[in-house]
Order: sequence, then C-alpha cells, then structure tokens
Amino acid sequence: MIHDVPIIITGGAQRLGLACAKALVEDGHQVVITYRRNKPSIVELEERGVHCIRADFSSQSGVDEFIAQIQQRYNALRGIIHNASDWQSEAEDIDPSELMERMWYVHVFAPYRMNLAFEALLSAGSVRKGKADIIHMTDYVAEKGSGKHIAYAASKAGLANLTCSFAKRYAPLVNVNSIAPSLLMFNPEDDEEYRQQALNKSLLHQEPGEQEGVLAVKYILENRYMTGRTLSLDGGRHLV
Repeated sequence: MIHDVPIIITGGAQRLGLACAKALVEDGHQVVITYRRNKPSIVELEERGVHCIRADFSSQSGVDEFIAQIQQRYNALRGIIHNASDWQSEAEDIDPSELMERMWYVHVFAPYRMNLAFEALLSAGSVRKGKADIIHMTDYVAEKGSGKHIAYAASKAGLANLTCSFAKRYAPLVNVNSIAPSLLMFNPEDDEEYRQQALNKSLLHQEPGEQEGVLAVKYILENRYMTGRTLSLDGGRHLV
C-alpha cells in the first residue's frame, strides 16, 4: 500500500487530460492517469513520476479491474478527474444499441462506479489534505443536444446529472463539480472549412487551447466553496 494521496485523471495520455497531468505534476501533485492505447506521452509521464495504468472503461470488467488496482495501491485520494471519453456517432457503422451501451459505460457507468468505490479513499484524502474533489468533464452538448452525436450527448447529460447527486452525497468532505467545454482545440485532420464553421458557433471565434481547460481544473481544485456546479467553457456559444 502506497501512502501518496494522488489525483486520478482518466484518459490522461492525450489532449486535455495530458495537459492537466503535466500541469498538476508541475504544481507538486502526485498524479495517476489511465490510458486506453499506448502513446509516446506515456514514457514522458512515467519519467515525471506519474503512475500510468492501462484501462478500458467500455465494459464493467474493465472498470472493476481499474478500481481494484487503485484500492490495492492507495489508501487515500486527493481527487478524480473523469476525463476519459469516446466520440463515436450515429453516422458510423455501429449498431445503435452497441453505440449507446459504449457511450453509457465510458461516460456514466465508469464515473458512477468509481465515485462509489472510492468514497472511503476520497474521504481519507479530504482529511489528510483538507479537501478532495471529483471533477466530471461533460460537454456543451449535454445541455443543447446534438443531431450528429445523439448517444454521446445523452451520456454526457447523464454525467452532468451525476454531478448534482454526488455533490449531495459526499458533502461536506468531497466537492463535486463539472467542466463543460465546447471547442478547446482542433484535431490535426480537421480541414479549414470545418474549423471555420466551428469557430463561428461561438461569440469569441477562438480555438482557446487546452490551457483554458487546465485553468478550470486548477480553479476547482483550489476553490473551497463550490460544489454541484458546472464551469462552462464555450466562448459564449449559448448566445449565438
């Protein structure tokens, strides 16, 4: 049993999860990340002292295996950032029932199961560190819906609702909040037409980058008087 009090970041090997892992290590936190596929970033993170665990949250067995590893290794947690995500859509050649099941497992069941399983570890972390946090990475579409990613949007809405329920369950020892990004960064394969259309959806017409998400995470981790709330990172998209 290791006596560190880490912050877990699911899906921490790329994009926003990776940026958060690096930033939190630089701030002196012990960090654990999960990853689904091996990436060059894993070597870099391990060199920085990050505990990297391969995990697949698209099935109950994958979730349970990860929980067992954490419970065997740690006796307290400073927080969990539920960042792992899947972006499949109805336009792909996937059976609708399989698509919804996968979205629900990754975005709802895995956070739900982990939050319950780690209650004692989070409570212990709160006592030892003065505060513990659960952060759910939801999405702008949880509120507005999506005609192209229906199952994805529904599952992110489920995750957003978990924020309220777990905030009630775990107060006052554990704060539970959400971050709901819209566009933060493009993928390299996104063409110019798509990029312009996406930029025009918000008032600020920006690709702000992952650091805006990192700043939101740091704010929640430092804030002591907010729970059951959502920080919206959408550039004013809701007003367009």
